[in-house]
Amino acid sequence: MRRLDQLLANLGYCTRREARDWIDDGRVTVQGQPATGVAQKAAPADVRIDGEPPDHPDGLLLLLHKPLGLVCSHDEREGPNIYSLLPERWRRRNPVVTSIGRLDKDTSGLLLLTDQSLLVHRLTSPKHKVPKVYRATVDRDLTPELGPLFAAGTLLLEGEKDPCAPAILNIVAPREAELTLTEGRYHQVRRMFSAGGRTVLTLHRTRFGALELGALAPGQWRELPLDAFDRDGGPTAGSADVVVRPA
Repeated sequence: MRRLDQLLANLGYCTRREARDWIDDGRVTVQGQPATGVAQKAAPADVRIDGEPPDHPDGLLLLLHKPLGLVCSHDEREGPNIYSLLPERWRRRNPVVTSIGRLDKDTSGLLLLTDQSLLVHRLTSPKHKVPKVYRATVDRDLTPELGPLFAAGTLLLEGEKDPCAPAILNIVAPREAELTLTEGRYHQVRRMFSAGGRTVLTLHRTRFGALELGALAPGQWRELPLDAFDRDGGPTAGSADVVVRPA
């Protein structure tokens, strides 16, 4: 059971102060009857707002195809961000919708967004070792010795004291490769290739755990069920049940 003003504000419809006007104007009903006041408590399933059920009252989990040029930050001073792709109401939710890990401005591909803090922690925790797959193009031909270098678990990045966890490199063209990581350090893919004498020119994440972008276009997202991942970050049977939304 939730207070109606809290429900409306947390789901991004209006502020708690504005909720009084929404209720006075008859825009909110509980079990088919006009709401009596902001302090009235109700189960979200019994509430209708402008005749519609509350928007994702239990939380959001989205798979986004992040375009180039957008940052994964809520700070508008850092430039255009991924949250501008979402409906305005979702951008006003509390807790806020945030990314699970980050992709930098010059990296595209699969990114998960949610307002569930426990899910963020679960999928970014190093102990769960959720694999992420990146497709990279570089400035010089790739050579076979890079595979063992990345896989050894001894590669030390500049400025760090702990080596990278073992990673799998699959060379698919002279200057193109797939790299599978189970960590998410700052600019890790670019820094690993730099340690191997290459500069990354383009970078795109194709997979997160068992999830893939498929035919999802840049700027579009799919809705995932909140139980799409198990306690160890692996996929559940329901994770294939998705809805595609345009940006």
